[in-house]
Amino acid sequence: MRSLGLKFPDGGQEARSAGYIMLALGMLALAGVLYQYQGATDEVAYWDLRIASMDARTGRKTKPLVSPAQGGGEIKQEIRRANAVLSEIDLPWGALFDSVEYATSPEVALLAFQPDAAGRTMRMGGEAKSMAALLDFVSALEREPVLKDAYLLKYEIKQDDPQRPIIFSVMASWIEAS
Repeated sequence: MRSLGLKFPDGGQEARSAGYIMLALGMLALAGVLYQYQGATDEVAYWDLRIASMDARTGRKTKPLVSPAQGGGEIKQEIRRANAVLSEIDLPWGALFDSVEYATSPEVALLAFQPDAAGRTMRMGGEAKSMAALLDFVSALEREPVLKDAYLLKYEIKQDDPQRPIIFSVMASWIEAS
């Protein structure tokens, strides 16, 4: 058998110097990352201290704008107004609009719709082409399951208009959904 002639690098000098260069570059990269980390932690500590000092400053200076003895009536009135708005938001708007829309005809045009949440009533104003159309509208409102006690408050025939439309105002109550 014949021997193989393998040639190895001489003493590993080239590989060793490449390893040292890689180690030096890694150490430089580590030093850069540690420097950035130290800067970030210093900045976090600065902002934490600043927020704590602001909290302490605002905590000392916070006092009620209105003392209960001075503005008790104003606060109660504001609460009453807020509750009134909330009660209007909680109205059964969908059912009311559906009932009124179903009761209207092409001969009746609604121009105003004013609900009163406290009394559970609504006032509607509009124009009708004829008295028969107006009375049909009021009776259709009375037949709606959501509404009750629909009645004609007032009406006026416009004499100056050649078609003589009837301007009306109708009041109706709604039944509380259970």
